[in-house]
Formats: sequence, structure tokens, C-alpha cells
Amino acid sequence: MAILRPFCAIRPAKAYADSIAALPYDVYDRAGAKAAVKGKPLSFLRIDRAETQFPDEIDMYSPPVYEKAKTTLEEMLSNGFFLREDKPCYYIYALTMQGRTQNGLVGCASIDDYLDGTIKRHENTLPEKELDRICHIDTLNAQTGPIFLAYRPHAQLSEFIAAQKQRPPLYDFTSEDGVKHQVWKIAEEACIVRITQFIGEMNALYIADGHHRAASAVKVGLRRRKSHPDYDGTEEFNSFLSVLFSADELRIFPYNRIVSGADRYPPRVLLEKLAEAFYVEPLKEVCVKQENASSRKGFLARQDVSGLTRKKGEVAMYLDKTWYRLRARPRLFCGDPVQDLDVSILQGHVLEPLFDIHDPKTDSRISFIGGIQGADALMQIADASPGKIAFSMYPTSMEELLAVADEGRLMPPKSTWFEPKLRSGLFIHEL
Repeated sequence: MAILRPFCAIRPAKAYADSIAALPYDVYDRAGAKAAVKGKPLSFLRIDRAETQFPDEIDMYSPPVYEKAKTTLEEMLSNGFFLREDKPCYYIYALTMQGRTQNGLVGCASIDDYLDGTIKRHENTLPEKELDRICHIDTLNAQTGPIFLAYRPHAQLSEFIAAQKQRPPLYDFTSEDGVKHQVWKIAEEACIVRITQFIGEMNALYIADGHHRAASAVKVGLRRRKSHPDYDGTEEFNSFLSVLFSADELRIFPYNRIVSGADRYPPRVLLEKLAEAFYVEPLKEVCVKQENASSRKGFLARQDVSGLTRKKGEVAMYLDKTWYRLRARPRLFCGDPVQDLDVSILQGHVLEPLFDIHDPKTDSRISFIGGIQGADALMQIADASPGKIAFSMYPTSMEELLAVADEGRLMPPKSTWFEPKLRSGLFIHEL
């Protein structure tokens, strides 16, 4: 049975929550992170990505960078921008985008649940990416980035959350990308007991996003156990900061692909080869609005694309300034939860046999574009670089994700893109 526990959070003082909250550290490259904190002295990205406070020639993984993150957090605490709860609490964290709300429960999940498989994964992690967050957590003695967990729908918990949301929220603000963020504090002992019981009735939790953050937090916890052999399980390092959502409230966006190598085939030849595995249909009229194409603010406009992909088994391909719909032939589906994923079908029947891309994690000829960017971003990239083809995917479903995780299997790289993104800085878990 799953374990969740309340915690004494470090969190923003109410007046500063919207100025502190920031997108996760891993949605930016170094230049993007530095640009994002410009003119925003309270942005939590200054802690999550402390290299933004150094010249570019400084190694972003060097000890002084992590020490700067620690001193910045300490200074913001002493200056009253953050405060520390005096008793363990849970929180409800609701995010609303495009009129759709997902309600998260903030608490600390068990590292033992992660180790024994009660918390299920669907992605591998890379040691070098883990090491960065291990150093960050160890130096700050705190977890700053929540892990995004999902659970199968639980009617009583949903009713409980809905009732708690009738109270005035602790935080209520709209971020620059139009997402509304609301937080309610759950401090009453009876409510805390009920939440803990509800989670304890669940057989499994699922990592939706944040595999590297979770792996890093667990490894720090194991290190602390080793250095404290008399631990009894109640110490903070035995758990990690998480936000749990009912799977039926979540929405997965596609993770699209840009591939180099269109010039290896004349378009007619490539289409003939694709027709062996797909029904190929040119799309004569594709409506794509270019408004605000370079910013997340333009998300709503950029999704106005008429019928690129309509259902599972369809991939849209942008080749030589023309969109085509590729419908997988029935024989490509075998009943396997991993092999039947659309990203697996594209990999196994297009990218590998036609473009010799055998390992999409390491091959420089493929890049990945989150679905929030929209089809126009794919067109712009492909049009600007001769020899590039864009593939717009139909999104993986939550049921597909849960089925893969339940079998203890792994999805191909970049199979899911979740929106809206949880903000970092609203909750910090001290170890």
C-alpha cells in the first residue's frame, strides 16, 4: 500500500508566491535559464539553476554553483520571502489551463515505495542528470523540485479535495503562460489522517514526470541512511517531495520529432517506402495560426491545427512543405503495451529502417519538440533546415502509460509531454 506523509514545508510568503514560482529547472538550457531570470530577482530558478548568477565560463556543475543556491535560499528565508511551517501539513495544488483543472495533493512519498515498485516508473534515467540534482539536494539539504505522481481515480479522495477547495486559497495567481495556480493548506489533524488513509488504500502510484528528480532524491535518502545507521524511518530523508494527481484529470501532449535525412530519398521514393507500413494521405488544407509562435503565451493559438492526427495509430509528417497523414496498417499492432505505442511504431517502422536511427537517446540526427510548441514550430524548423522532416505525434494516453508501468516496462525516450508544468518554489522539503 502506498505511503504519503505531511511535512513542514518551506514555502513563499503569500505576497511573493507568484514572483517566486518558476517552471522546472529541466525545461531550460543554460542560455534559456539565464534569460528567464533576467529582471526577476525572486525567481526560484535562481536557486534551481544557480549558474544563472555566474558568468557563462563557470562550470554549471561546480561546487560554488550549488553553494550559491544554498546561500540564496538562506537569504530569501532570512529576508522573509520564504517562511517555514511550524507543523506538518498537506496541500492541495490546483492548476487550470484552457478551462481544465487538475487537482494535486502535495506531500512526501516514501523512498521505500520507490525501491519496492509501489511507485512505478516508465522511463530510464541518466546518471549524469541524476548527479546534478543529487549535488543540489545534498548541498541545500532540501528537495526543491516536486515529483509529478499519478494515481488511479479514487472517488472519496476526489470528493474530499473538492470540499477542501471551498475554502479561500492560500495562493491564487496566474503565471505568464496563462496557467492559474491555486494552493490550499491542509493542517487539521483529522484531515491529515483521512488523506493518509486514502493514499494507503492505493496499490500503486505512478511517476508521470520527474524520473530524474525522483531517482536523485532516493539516492540522497539512501546516502543519509548509510551515514545514519540508527535511522528509524521517520527522518525526512526517508521521503521525497511529490504532487499526486488523479490520472483522469491529467492530459498528455505529444512529444514530436524532427529528423535529419530527408535528402537521402526523393520525396516520391520516401512516400512509396512509407506506404509499405502506413496508409499515406496528403493533407491539402492545414490551418496553422502563426500568432505568438515563439512564446508559451501563444499556446492556444498554436494548437489551432486542423486534423493533423485524429486518433491512435496516426502520425503527421511534414515533408517538402507538405503535410501527410500516416495511418499505421493493422498488422503493425501486436498487443504489446510498449510496441503498440505510436512512438514505438514510428521508431520501428520509420526512423530505424529508413533513417538508420537505432538509438534516439543518443543519435544527433533526431531532436524532440514538446507538444506545447504546436505544428507551426515544426514547420519553421523543417523549412529553415534543408533535409529535415517533422513528425507530429498523436499523444500517448494515460491508460497507455499506466499499462506500461504496471508491467514493469519502459517507454521509448520522449514519449510523453505533460502540461501544465508544476511550478518549483511553492514547496520545499527540508531533509
